[in-house]
Amino acid sequence: MMKMTRHALLAGAILLASCAVLAAPKSKSKPGGALPRYGMLVYSDLCIHPDSGEFGGQRITLQRFAEVDTVLYEYTAGGLSWPAVASDVTIDPRGQQFYFTVAPPDEDERTINARVVDNGKAIVLDGGYCGDESVPMRLPLVTDYGRKAGACRACPAPKIKQEKEEQKPLLDSGSTTTAGL
Repeated sequence: MMKMTRHALLAGAILLASCAVLAAPKSKSKPGGALPRYGMLVYSDLCIHPDSGEFGGQRITLQRFAEVDTVLYEYTAGGLSWPAVASDVTIDPRGQQFYFTVAPPDEDERTINARVVDNGKAIVLDGGYCGDESVPMRLPLVTDYGRKAGACRACPAPKIKQEKEEQKPLLDSGSTTTAGL
């Protein structure tokens, strides 16, 4: 009788341990960082211009539902714009990038492409920042919705491409020896 109780307790302990392992939450992190399948994410570089007190920057709100993904796009044009609801929202199945089409008031329709970086902590938008195509637009993930917007930073000075000087033969002006004397 005692032997059967030990076996039953051991089997029960093994069963309980295996159920706990199966019920443990799976790791949400994917290699390279990715968007979660459900929820709401806000990416923004909004700031306040110290001189005028007006907003600057952009804000992208991505809402992921089982049925559909939506994007609200806001940008500045003096004051903060009305949110533009995006159409044609497409998210990479791996959650590493997404693009959407917006038609802001009084502007042409345009498609914006965003790459997810830093394990989902930021997105990088195609196009140039401060008029320089080589400087990407980076919008960090907003985690503190109560914080005040910081001051806008001035655009970096544009890089001036220097023309390569023509290769001229080097003259050795320091030689004082004369051949054949």
